Amino acid sequence: MILALFGFVALLTLSFLRVPIAFSMVIVGFFGMALANGWEGALANVGQTAFDSAINYELSVVPLFILMGNFVTKAKLSEELYAASNAFLGHLRGGLAMATIVSCGGFSAVCGSSMATAATMSKVAMPSMVKYGYDKGLAAGSIAAGGTLGILIPPSVMLVIYGILTQSSIGKLFAAGIIPGIIGIVFYLAAVQVVIRINPKLGPPGERVSWPRRIESLKGVWGVITLFIFVMGGIYGGIFSPTEAAGIGAFGAFIFAVSRKTLTLKTFYEVLIESASTTAMLFTVLIGALLFANFINLTTFPDALLAIAGNFRDQPQLVIIAILIIYLLLGCIFESLSMILLTVPLFFPLVQELGFDPIWFGIVVVVITEISLITPPVGLNVFVLRGVLPDVATSLIFKGVTPYWIADLFRLAVIVSFPILSLWLPSFVK
Repeated sequence: MILALFGFVALLTLSFLRVPIAFSMVIVGFFGMALANGWEGALANVGQTAFDSAINYELSVVPLFILMGNFVTKAKLSEELYAASNAFLGHLRGGLAMATIVSCGGFSAVCGSSMATAATMSKVAMPSMVKYGYDKGLAAGSIAAGGTLGILIPPSVMLVIYGILTQSSIGKLFAAGIIPGIIGIVFYLAAVQVVIRINPKLGPPGERVSWPRRIESLKGVWGVITLFIFVMGGIYGGIFSPTEAAGIGAFGAFIFAVSRKTLTLKTFYEVLIESASTTAMLFTVLIGALLFANFINLTTFPDALLAIAGNFRDQPQLVIIAILIIYLLLGCIFESLSMILLTVPLFFPLVQELGFDPIWFGIVVVVITEISLITPPVGLNVFVLRGVLPDVATSLIFKGVTPYWIADLFRLAVIVSFPILSLWLPSFVK
């Protein structure tokens, strides 16, 4: 127990010293394992964990969905999504910000990455909002917040990793993420309206589009809808597994990019390099987290947590509230992937012990880690935008996302209070 606590303190210390989280987990996991099981056991643990992660067939879904998202980005489907959303919402006060959020939700349905969604939509939506005199904080905030939907709306890489860690059905997790994702969009739209009512000058109305042009704009979203139905429909229909769906989705996105003549040999090479580097980053974090988890499992810490949870069998909601508070605090330090890899192996047995549904818990975990993407001081989506939009100050982006993470807290409360919102669609998936 004490050794595990020292491990967590060492991990936090290294993180505060700005050691990359993947290497922090490797260092603490290795030396912790050496203290608990000897140097030979620690070395064997490193080799075996890295080997098992690299050859894991289930994990091959991760690079394939990343590849699909990168091909979709090159196919410029985001531009058609934004044009359609803008046609219906742009004429309202705050309409361009709302159109950005809706188009981010649509792009998430074929991307699966929050950072890719934020970076892509910033290039599409920001110029339009600047043109109509939008406050840069509100504009950047809507992009950063809308980008967080990428890790919840299927296909989501985070849900895939949660499913692999907990041996839960990835198909059911994908189905479970749809309604909470739509609720997230609705809450973000409400946040925009609240901000605009307080200060209408922050989001002036854009150009009104005629109904014939609105209907015509919908033709541009057929690619996103087709790809989403093809991939998700194949999974839910039992035609192919999530891993096969990822491969088919990547090929479908490749065909779209080629047919739109947006894919050259140079951009194809860039897609492969970017997909490989992102996959390497994810697997490095994954291996580090597994090493750290193996060390923690050797201590008595998991047993102690189960014993504590046993004392709250009559009030299991208190345990969930405590877990949510821990996630909120960790979200100020760690990014979403690290949080999931670090905490799920610890908290999942508690959730099972108390009788909570693992699919529902997976959605709760992903929703609360979404919040970490836009909260200070880490807020990865904020720093992604800072790199893409160098003329917008980081402090201004954090100010702009504040209404959205407040809306996220309300959404989290709704999803925790009403599990049926996450479990209704998965009940139809075999």
